Amino acid sequence: MRALFFQLIADQLHITSRQVQAVDELLQNGSTIPFIARYRKEDTGSLDEVMLTTIRNSLEQLTALEHRREVIRNSLADRQLLTRELENRLLAITSMTEMEDFYLPYRPKRRTRASVAREKGLEPLATKLLAQQTVDLPAAAAPYLDPEKEVHSIDDALAGARDIVAEWVSEDPASRTLLRKLFVAEGIIVAKVVKGKEAAGSKFRDYFAWQEKAAAIAGHRLLAMLRGEKEKILSITIRPPEENALVLLRQRFVRRDNPAGHQINTAVEDSYKRLLVPALENEFRRSLRERAEGEAIKVFADNLRELLLASPLGQKRLLALDPGFRTGAKLVCLDGQGQLLHHDIIYPTHSQKKVTEAAAVIKTLCHRYAIEAIAIGNGTASRETEAFIRSLDLDGTIDIVMVNEAGASVYSASEVARTEFPDHDLTVRGAVSIGRRLQDPLAELVKIDPKAIGVGQYQHDVDQQALKRRLDEVVSSCVNIVGVEVNTASPELLSSVSGLSPVLAHNIVRFRNEQGPFSSRQQLLKVPRLGAKAFEQAAGFLRIRNGSNPLDASAVHPERYSLVNQMAQECGCPVKELMASESLRQQINLQRYISSTVGLPTLSDIMAELARPGRDPRRKFERFSFQEGICQLEDLKPGMKLPGLVTNVTRFGAFVDIGVHQDGLVHISQLADRYVRDPGEVVKVQQQVMVTVMEVDRERRRIALSLRERPEKP
Repeated sequence: MRALFFQLIADQLHITSRQVQAVDELLQNGSTIPFIARYRKEDTGSLDEVMLTTIRNSLEQLTALEHRREVIRNSLADRQLLTRELENRLLAITSMTEMEDFYLPYRPKRRTRASVAREKGLEPLATKLLAQQTVDLPAAAAPYLDPEKEVHSIDDALAGARDIVAEWVSEDPASRTLLRKLFVAEGIIVAKVVKGKEAAGSKFRDYFAWQEKAAAIAGHRLLAMLRGEKEKILSITIRPPEENALVLLRQRFVRRDNPAGHQINTAVEDSYKRLLVPALENEFRRSLRERAEGEAIKVFADNLRELLLASPLGQKRLLALDPGFRTGAKLVCLDGQGQLLHHDIIYPTHSQKKVTEAAAVIKTLCHRYAIEAIAIGNGTASRETEAFIRSLDLDGTIDIVMVNEAGASVYSASEVARTEFPDHDLTVRGAVSIGRRLQDPLAELVKIDPKAIGVGQYQHDVDQQALKRRLDEVVSSCVNIVGVEVNTASPELLSSVSGLSPVLAHNIVRFRNEQGPFSSRQQLLKVPRLGAKAFEQAAGFLRIRNGSNPLDASAVHPERYSLVNQMAQECGCPVKELMASESLRQQINLQRYISSTVGLPTLSDIMAELARPGRDPRRKFERFSFQEGICQLEDLKPGMKLPGLVTNVTRFGAFVDIGVHQDGLVHISQLADRYVRDPGEVVKVQQQVMVTVMEVDRERRRIALSLRERPEKP
């Protein structure tokens, strides 16, 4: 059966079944997706992380299908219902929907109207009705009258028989398949406001009287409507025109224009309205929701990836400020590794005396700690604090950077922060987080729940387990792409490395603290509970600068060190010299090193690493500043062109911070002078853009922006 799975997945993804099988074997042996993507290219045909994840998910779905098949088979066998024909049909099923349709007539049920009618002995009459022969219905029904079974009249008998027919219709797999197609082709989602909830649900007023084709609905609109329904503001139906559905069923079941046929027509209508619509509408709604949730999770994951891979300032000494009006600006000084050197509070927005004192403090600290950059959190009083800092006429080499502080308060109250700074309060921890995320966004943001970083949408409305899994995978992918300095990394950063659990990450830090810095990757095997498999998965993503082996600072895996040593030996030089000399590397003929386990993909990766060992793949840091004098909503006027930073990308557009404490929206129609299908194709989180102010709604605090060259065009 698993071979069938491999072929099914291969056909869907247009790859070979051997590739799918190789991925399955590697996963079964405990390999992680980042490790497989980077170090097992020959096995998989160089499949990337996206394809590997898709294969893994498909294998999990098919495994669940196989488990369900076995449960159904056992259920049928236990009740002596399993025939060879049923078993063959069961084995041929390849989807969960088809599986449940197959099982529906045999599923143990609670008492239904049809089961009650069967208990009254009316199934033979139902069979006669379904045959739709020309018969005298009263005469046909008369033998089934039985007051003891509460069948007192001909109408009672016929009603019971119709209930049985209605259940047969509802359980017919072919009918359900036809209706599913109709729901997709003609289903309409209709939203209405619940009477009396107009005022309480004003935020959903766009959907008080809304309808559109369900299959084409944008995911964000569906999730908004479903949230309104959950809050009991909206009522929603999702179904095709009733008559069109009944036509399909009549064509299938009503074969005669006679009294029996009329009874079947009545049963068909009852079956659709009472049994099929509720079931199929729920099923269709579930599929639409899953699609919408998948889109929302993907957008969140894409935004998170861009944020985590944002340009790092690097190991520069900096002063970080968490601004505030009433309570002042919390200030910290950090060294190049992010260690806290000093903390204080200044009041740059208070009296002139306080401003003068604050200026003196800043200048003194910049000199004392040789500050190279100043990070300012972008929350309350941020623009005022920025204006104050820029007015001080500091050394022109000091970068002044506004930093998105989303999630800093979450970090400051976390167990991680309490462990790092047990002797400091929340304000100091928050300012440290702001500073560190400028030095290295990835290293700091991994300490914060991704849902608190502010780059998602409808994150509380989607499947929380699926969201967490996807975001955790993004964090892990980013950490492994960049690589981790094992001698400086936090336990949280190490926990995201391929093959390392939180326990192993803490063991590494404890070992490092007790034994001193690691001098080689091989030394990791001395860490308690870090065995050969964990080492295999993690070693290539861990970096040791200035260690005993220069390859330990690169992404070359230890399993290939002997290969690199052979290359160096044949070039007549040590490995370190080979890494430093392009001319020596050009002498290497890669074809000579191809073997049954090493191909050109791995050899090419090795050569790239020898040229730039441990290269950080993130973009180079670019300076950015908001427009001076534009600090609040009241400063904005239509037509202004302003610099901004993209803070969130959604399916309907992008939000941009232009420095007024309220992000503006660039609707998808304003992203470019062309049709845009996916905003993610045009903008990314943290991207610097120049926008035009289109409209300012001060009452609702909404800003409409445009990225068009000619924003006046519709």
